[in-house]
Amino acid sequence: MNAFLDQCRAIAGAAHVLDAPEDMAPLLRDWRGRFTGRALAVLRPGSVDEVAALVRACAAARVPMVPQGGNTGLVLGSVPDAAGTAVVISLVRLNTIRAVDAVNRTMTVDAGCILQHVQEAAAAQGCLFPLSLAAEGSCTIGGNLATNAGGTAVLRYGNTRELCLGLEVVTPSGELWSGLRGLRKDNTGYDLRDLYIGAEGTLGIITGAVLKLYPQPKASITALAALPSPAHALRLLSLMQDRAGASLTGFELMSAYCLALVAKHFPDLPRPFADAYPQYALLELSSTESAGHAVALLEEAIGAALEEGIVLDAVVASSVAQSEGLWRLREHIPLAQAADGKNIKHDISLPVSRIADYIAHTAPLLQQAFPGCQLVCFGHLGDGNLHFNVAPPAGTPNELFLANQAAVNRVVHDAVVAFGGSISAEHGIGALKRDELAHYKDPVELNLMRTIKAALDPLNLMNPGKIL
Repeated sequence: MNAFLDQCRAIAGAAHVLDAPEDMAPLLRDWRGRFTGRALAVLRPGSVDEVAALVRACAAARVPMVPQGGNTGLVLGSVPDAAGTAVVISLVRLNTIRAVDAVNRTMTVDAGCILQHVQEAAAAQGCLFPLSLAAEGSCTIGGNLATNAGGTAVLRYGNTRELCLGLEVVTPSGELWSGLRGLRKDNTGYDLRDLYIGAEGTLGIITGAVLKLYPQPKASITALAALPSPAHALRLLSLMQDRAGASLTGFELMSAYCLALVAKHFPDLPRPFADAYPQYALLELSSTESAGHAVALLEEAIGAALEEGIVLDAVVASSVAQSEGLWRLREHIPLAQAADGKNIKHDISLPVSRIADYIAHTAPLLQQAFPGCQLVCFGHLGDGNLHFNVAPPAGTPNELFLANQAAVNRVVHDAVVAFGGSISAEHGIGALKRDELAHYKDPVELNLMRTIKAALDPLNLMNPGKIL
């Protein structure tokens, strides 16, 4: 492989072909620190042409490739396996905002651009790029597209798929497809863009994208509502949608146990209520009219919910700082989980109307099978996405409980399928959920996916072992 690596050095520069273990180590370990793979080298191209040339070199040498952005994925999709035969192709050097068209409300960017930088570049032009998630300071647009990332604003703006108009992709053979078209309508055959979005780097390497921009809201207002149950949260969601329409941009569900974890590990964060309640909903309204309009709309809706007994108590943020404080409660739930110990995570989606019934059905099954386990249930209720995580009973060693992961997954995922849901809402499949996908996916659908993979990547060199 020395000749192959020398060829890579000639393409990208010796400084950007990392093969020393200590240099590669951070890029071979998954974000949660559960798994560390091995690789021949980490390649860091500095241009689209270099990506294409490196892919051609890999194809000629039959070297598997693992595309990687910010390496913030949660399903082992952006790290190599333990074989040590693959290279990681890191796109972090492809980080240019290529163009902003404020009239067309589009932005063309390199795939290695950090999400937060894209948000800031849009804001500098008086526009909004609405994708927002906890890892936005380190995740990249290419990774967001490859996993079809969701986040907190899907209710109003949709997943990353809905925020992308065009793509630029290097194919597994090293050809460059340039589909960077800023068109809302382009009915000229198969939609290749949608084929690559969500494919987790198994069909090609996304190197650029045309993204949709939106008008900046004049004001945003946040509230936290205390609720008796998830069923009441659904009633509140319907009420808010009826009264606020598209102004409702976020609706997050959090259980009492979630906020108790946050209070335990982050005592300096705000505690909006003196009493504990069974469930909480975090709401955000955005207005293109005025702050007064947003406040009046939210306060009127919350007042109606209190009168109908849907809401037990509520606080409405009166400043940007208070709003950020309420959002930090939600954003710190994953951090509090990690600080508290290991747990078995699930990223599921369900028809919104069935979420309360799903929780009521599945929680007792978990308690019956694993007495004393703790349910860490939170997520994007407005778009049907729950993070339905299971923590060990108090005093149970983490590793002893984690040995039950397959059995826990079966309880959770069997119920998901029975309620018409999906075992992966926004995290993807990667290597972590590959066997679960094979267990639950319709065989016809799986065969169609395999046919596409074989047609576009016949040598199976592009992120092998992921999804399929």
